[in-house]
Amino acid sequence: MKKKIALVTGITGQDGSYLAELLLKKKYIVHGIIRKSSSFNTGRIDHLYIDPHNKTNFYLHYGDLTDSNNIYNLIAKIKPDEIYNLGAQSHVGVSFVNPEYTSEVSGIGTLRILEAIRFLNLKKTKFYQASTSELFGEVGSKKIFDEKSNFVPKSPYGAAKLYSHWITKIYRESYGIFASSGILFNHESPRRGETFVTRKITRFLARKYYGLEKKLYLGNIYAKRDWGHAKDYVEMQWKILQQKKPDDFIIATGKSYSVKEFINEACKQIGFKIKWQGKGLKEIGILNRNNKKEVFIRIEKRYFRPNEVHFLKGKNFKAVRKLKFKPKYSFKSLIKDMLISDLKIARSEMILRKNDK
Repeated sequence: MKKKIALVTGITGQDGSYLAELLLKKKYIVHGIIRKSSSFNTGRIDHLYIDPHNKTNFYLHYGDLTDSNNIYNLIAKIKPDEIYNLGAQSHVGVSFVNPEYTSEVSGIGTLRILEAIRFLNLKKTKFYQASTSELFGEVGSKKIFDEKSNFVPKSPYGAAKLYSHWITKIYRESYGIFASSGILFNHESPRRGETFVTRKITRFLARKYYGLEKKLYLGNIYAKRDWGHAKDYVEMQWKILQQKKPDDFIIATGKSYSVKEFINEACKQIGFKIKWQGKGLKEIGILNRNNKKEVFIRIEKRYFRPNEVHFLKGKNFKAVRKLKFKPKYSFKSLIKDMLISDLKIARSEMILRKNDK
């Protein structure tokens, strides 16, 4: 049987690396697009690239979603059965600092891929667009979002992703392209970028545990999110393209927790006794360790977004029914997985520092 060929943008990211692992296990030939950089940026996929079992099944290509000719030529050469567009400038906070670049990559980049599929007349190619819960913004108090909810993005990232989502739907309806979107709510893992709040927390706590760091500075700790594990979610990305007809799906756990609740659970798991005092910008987290108390978490105004989304929770009924979505990770086991990984990294750094002395 001929092996399926998949092209993955954003393959060096959290989702891209897990998806590549999944596809290789399913005997796909996987092509990934990486950006040319003066520093190494393939840490999440190096283990795949050097694995001799993947020698004829895993290929990397330099490319950029801002370059139409590059994208067109790669798709023409590879002729993939499935394209997973995971490439994006995906940090909401950064999108306020770099709105134009965010729009070019996270918005127009999707159009460039769809146009290549259309011009090349790749009728059998299936396209997956990584949409996001940031499409919704916030409508009403504690509203639970499903596939029919209104989109009200509150950031340049959300607006760029809304363009991507709608242009995917338009090309599906206008040109008959098998183009589907997964509206994924927040999903984390040990491979989450260090600037994202969940990883920022687990990384800090692990380093604090080994005496490598003193204080953590955060923004809105009362923002609530629907958090799942990236491993569970990339499996749904694959399943979305295995459906008979293209469609859009909410991928979410249906449960929402605040950043503060994430911190409290992470502290509990690592054995830290935390007590909160104060309100607003004066709220502090106090660590009671070895009969000594110290302020180890502070709130900083600079970490608040210009237009904060306070609450996001998804309704996953459609995914459960059609994709048989059943997450393997809970909120607690997600945090445990992240802490175990960050503790290993912090311990290695501590040993290196001791050996250097």
